[in-house]
Amino acid sequence: MVAWESVKANKGSSGIDEESIRDFEANLKGNLYKIWNRMSSGTYFPPPVMAVEIPKNDGRIRLLGIPTVSDRVAQAVIKLHLEPIVEPKFHDDSYGYRPGKSALDAVGVARKRC
Repeated sequence: MVAWESVKANKGSSGIDEESIRDFEANLKGNLYKIWNRMSSGTYFPPPVMAVEIPKNDGRIRLLGIPTVSDRVAQAVIKLHLEPIVEPKFHDDSYGYRPGKSALDAVGVARKRC
């Protein structure tokens, strides 16, 4: 339920299945049960992501993958479970994909040390 609430709070668009957050919530109990059942039995496989082209300032295009709402919930479940376990094991100078750290933080530390 915590994972669902974080996905709902982030809003976001529907994925390749075109199921919106509102649609997912209309059958919340059934949808959460389906995710739990598949994840706990080892039969969960994420569906394809929807590719969306995002224009960049320099005129190039960047592809962005939009997962389905149910897959975002499944990802949030894993994050909520694993992050407290693995986060303390990372080196303080590890900045990639970490909560509260960014590439700009890494650049700031490098500038200070140089």
